[in-house]
Amino acid sequence: MAGCPNRCRHCYLGYLPTRRVDGAELREVVARLRAWVRPGEAAPYLRHVQAHTWFREPDYRPDYRALYDLERELSGREPARFELLSIWRLARDPDYAAWARRIGTEACQVTFFGLEVTHDWFVRRRGSFQDSLVATERLLEAGIRPRWQIFFTQHILPELDALYALVDRLRLRERCEALGGPFQVFLHTPCPDGEAIGIEGLRPTVSALARVPAELLTASVAHIGRPLGEAEADIVARLRRCAEPAATRWGSAERLGFYVTSRLDVYTNLADLHPWWRLGNLAREDVGTIIRRLEDGDTIGFRVLREVPLSTLAERYGRPRGRRLYTEGDLVSCWVLLESRRRWALNSEA
Repeated sequence: MAGCPNRCRHCYLGYLPTRRVDGAELREVVARLRAWVRPGEAAPYLRHVQAHTWFREPDYRPDYRALYDLERELSGREPARFELLSIWRLARDPDYAAWARRIGTEACQVTFFGLEVTHDWFVRRRGSFQDSLVATERLLEAGIRPRWQIFFTQHILPELDALYALVDRLRLRERCEALGGPFQVFLHTPCPDGEAIGIEGLRPTVSALARVPAELLTASVAHIGRPLGEAEADIVARLRRCAEPAATRWGSAERLGFYVTSRLDVYTNLADLHPWWRLGNLAREDVGTIIRRLEDGDTIGFRVLREVPLSTLAERYGRPRGRRLYTEGDLVSCWVLLESRRRWALNSEA
């Protein structure tokens, strides 16, 4: 309903045009989703609908408290917050952190891409790094534990030690423990979907792992539950022999979600917001048509997932000598994006 103050180079949600949306439009969208019944059945298709007024920056609008109340009303329960708050607002609204604590927020993620110049370049907003430091302090003052997420790219390598040293300088471990929980900090590479496909040239190589502080590397593996990745060449060699479709290596969502843009285009949380994943438009189509496209996989992106063998993608896009650091899922996401983009271009030219 408000967009986002940032234009982050890693964002899988991209930079969609934003128009002002009022509460009545959100009510209508939620009512249509909640009311839809599959032909021949009696019960609604969706047993429960959790409504959100945002899917990029939470609480960006100045009436964020009223919007939170609207989400509660439309959902019939307390809105899920996902341990996310607006870093932009934390740095500007002295009452925001205290309000967030009152609604039950115990921890909040703060993202870093490097020190000031590097971080601001990634976010595409001057002052963003300082906002993140101010936000960290205001969270702690309000009794909320900050969690630092660090994106691992070639640009951060010369600055990683200095950035990690801020943890000690700001006494983040001790201050979080005083609030009843540990301070969490972890590092990972950007997933190559959405806008992040444009920074693939900044992906670190396997050898860059040696430059990560040992303590941070251990904490990262523990937090994400797996190694940070392996050499592209090793994954390519493995998947060139795999006849399964890409869907078998695709991530899943804990629950089904729909992203509805301010122009009422509909996407799913199973993928990013590139046009080859678009399910339809609620201003021109009914909910049933959109649900059918999702269930049938009736978009270019879903057809790539369902129909193209991993061996084909590996042969077409894999670099057999590549040393860049990937998880298998991230590399498959990259290939699915490249193949979907190729088919989308061919379809547009037809």
